Amino acid sequence: MEKIKMTTPLVEMDGDEMTRILWKFIKDDLLLPFIELNTEYYDLGLEHRNETNDQVTVDSALATKKYGVAVKCATITPNAARMDEYDLKEMWKSPNGTIRAILDGTVFRAPIVVKGIEPCVKNWKKPITIARHAYGDVYKGTEMKVPGPGTAEIVFTGEDGTVVKETIHTFKEAGIVQGMHNINGSIESFARSCFNYALDTKQDLWFATKDTISKKYDHTFKDIFQEIYDKEYDEKFKAAGIEYFYTLIDDAVARVMKSEGGYIWACKNYDGDVMSDMVSSAFGSLAMMTSVLVSPDGYYEYEAAHGTVQRHYYKHLKGEETSTNSVATIFAWTGALRKRGELDGNKELMEFADKLEAATIKTIEDGTMTKDLALITSLENVTVVNSEGFIKAIRTTLEGML
Repeated sequence: MEKIKMTTPLVEMDGDEMTRILWKFIKDDLLLPFIELNTEYYDLGLEHRNETNDQVTVDSALATKKYGVAVKCATITPNAARMDEYDLKEMWKSPNGTIRAILDGTVFRAPIVVKGIEPCVKNWKKPITIARHAYGDVYKGTEMKVPGPGTAEIVFTGEDGTVVKETIHTFKEAGIVQGMHNINGSIESFARSCFNYALDTKQDLWFATKDTISKKYDHTFKDIFQEIYDKEYDEKFKAAGIEYFYTLIDDAVARVMKSEGGYIWACKNYDGDVMSDMVSSAFGSLAMMTSVLVSPDGYYEYEAAHGTVQRHYYKHLKGEETSTNSVATIFAWTGALRKRGELDGNKELMEFADKLEAATIKTIEDGTMTKDLALITSLENVTVVNSEGFIKAIRTTLEGML
């Protein structure tokens, strides 16, 4: 079989720990034998981010603007323990947060549904798509430890010299304080991305914040969504037979648990981070969740919705066998390859992405899977394989399809 050619590169962002190991397996077994892979490579492993003072993360996001499509491996967001483990110069911010801020997009996450893996929530019949705002909040926050008694303030100094000041707290003892922000333009992009995606997929759209407590910050999100909906989308939604509604985040959680699924749930940055893990886990596995960052300017960045699988990586380093689920990482590649093919008019590349996804699902449904799925499947007499064995099993299925 002649390898499929790519005319335009896609941006490849390598990552950390066990997902970095899987990344190489996927490329070697599922991509390079079939595609003349054309990527612009960026090493977002924590060591290299530290060496470049995180410039590599910024460069990878700017490359995504240049080429339009990126695929990203899971990366470490360092905490205090990681500072010591990797001897870091400083506690670098989340690479995802940095990339999202530069691309100004919305992250859409949806579970990968396969036969034999039933949702934990018995009434969920259809996938629930989480739309996560991709800018600001705690991911771009500034924080400090308060050493002792004193007053913490928020101060805004306007370009005209106007000063606005609010007291956060008068401390009687040591504590902590955090400042975070968002901008109206990004919230407007978030709203339009959600409304457009709902129209494209013909799904209802829910949006939820905590405006009863956060009467300025969260309330601004609510107001912007409603203003844009009323002016630009009300008639379009009615014509499409779909609904938009706003509710409090705690009410949304209660509704979600009693629903059948089949809608988009729009969340602020942190809420979307947490709720996408809840949804993916309840549908089967954290490793069975697709994630794509969609920019209003037409840039796409595909990644797995989970982390770097640290525990399995430490086992791998000791030479112990792991059974790590690589499905979401495979689907990050297929999503990026399909979009690259779509933008370039490369039908072969799009068809290959479809077949690789079908081969991945068929491998599981035929009874070969990683340990995490074997523990929850309703299929009988399944074969549990290790990390590399699962990818090789998909390779065999794929070759049969091709």
